Amino acid sequence: MSTTVSPSTASTEQQFGSDNYAGICPEAWAAMDEANRGFAPAYGDDIWTEGAADAFRKLFETNCDVFFVFNGTAANSLALASLCQSYHSVICADSSHVETDECGAPEFFSNGSKLLAAQSDDGKILPEQIHELAVKRQDIHYPKPRVVTITQSTETGRVYTTAETRAIALACKAHNLSLHMDGARFANACAYLGETPAEMTWKSGVDVLCFGGTKNGMAVGEAVIFFNRKLSEDFDYRCKQAGQLASKMRFLSAPWVGMLETGAWLKNARHANACAQHLARQVEGIPGVQISSPVEANGVFLLASEQILNKLRARGWRFYTFIGGAARFMFAWDASLKRVDELAADIRECAGAGN
Repeated sequence: MSTTVSPSTASTEQQFGSDNYAGICPEAWAAMDEANRGFAPAYGDDIWTEGAADAFRKLFETNCDVFFVFNGTAANSLALASLCQSYHSVICADSSHVETDECGAPEFFSNGSKLLAAQSDDGKILPEQIHELAVKRQDIHYPKPRVVTITQSTETGRVYTTAETRAIALACKAHNLSLHMDGARFANACAYLGETPAEMTWKSGVDVLCFGGTKNGMAVGEAVIFFNRKLSEDFDYRCKQAGQLASKMRFLSAPWVGMLETGAWLKNARHANACAQHLARQVEGIPGVQISSPVEANGVFLLASEQILNKLRARGWRFYTFIGGAARFMFAWDASLKRVDELAADIRECAGAGN
């Protein structure tokens, strides 16, 4: 027996609990539709995969190695595993995505590399923390630091400036550490800083970037980009072993062609960021509601009483409060400003601030 979802049972009101709620943007959809016409060789030996890799090399202004996987957990975990042996460790912020939201996948895929977490209020790690953890213990009984990973933008919506990334890279270099960037929302960081992807990554000392597509308007898919090509040796075998080698790879890579060649990746991010700023401006100053973190990317984090949050939930709004108790609202490429206005009005009313 087949099951269908009718308009009456499907969700019709846009929610901002996650940028993963959004559908596929037109540019990604059109590229997938074109790739779906006829036949193509399997396992990445197709014009779409080649074209997407070349588009990334053009975007980043360098001859990097590019691999396509299904999701961010695989991208981050396999990238870190390629940089580490099982007896190594990875330095990160204690609220970084690999520490809080990967269910131990980095440790699993690296056969045990330990995460060394530095305390951070805004999700950013500081060079001095890297120095401290890198030399904390240097005896054979302690996992040897090998990699630093930073989340761009952070779990609290902060963006590492290029100067901050460069300072971190210098700290890495001082201790012979590789630098990995978890860029699930890298496009949003680019839109905020207004700098080129090259300036924000390899020109600032980043060795490996995981570039997020899912949160930027694609159905599925992330790109793992090695600027230090020596580190990508046998990475294709890692992808295969981890179940990340798509037989019909063109459907992972074709959307990237659509996103990169049209500039949709940046347009989408700019719109999402603008929606976050739009909400922030409207809720600023509401009694009982506080923006807990500067709004730099596509998220707004609000501190409010449980009474206010329960009133919002009763009105049908979906959001998460798993980071420091703040209610998180995330905006994507298709966010409606009208719907953002409705959210802001409900926040104001639930806080008893009137219209």
